Amino acid sequence: MSSIPDNLRYTESHEWVLDNGDGTVTIGITDHAQEALGDVVFVELPEVGRELDSGEEFGVIESVKAASDLYAPLAGEVVEVNESLEDAPETVNESPYEDGWIAKLKLSDDTALADLLDADAYAKIAEAEED
Repeated sequence: MSSIPDNLRYTESHEWVLDNGDGTVTIGITDHAQEALGDVVFVELPEVGRELDSGEEFGVIESVKAASDLYAPLAGEVVEVNESLEDAPETVNESPYEDGWIAKLKLSDDTALADLLDADAYAKIAEAEED
């Protein structure tokens, strides 16, 4: 079973969201997603300053097995990207919830965070996919 930290929020498309407590969030892909992808070989990062709508595609993550689109879990402005992934995309596999984060957003509406899945709800989705 994949690791699913309780302090994060999740999407059905396997992104996680960490509330940084200052109107920004950190986004990455879940442990379940990186396991399904296999060895990550490339991450296309969004541009800093880009405005994203909730559900909008903002990048691509490629592995030896597949390429998968990344979707913005919330609306906001990209304020930072994890540039270390350009040289070390495998960090997503090694540390999906810490060093392998993808981008940080300044939220347009921080109340939308409550609409995302909690760890228990996401665990049910991940378990259903493993069956």
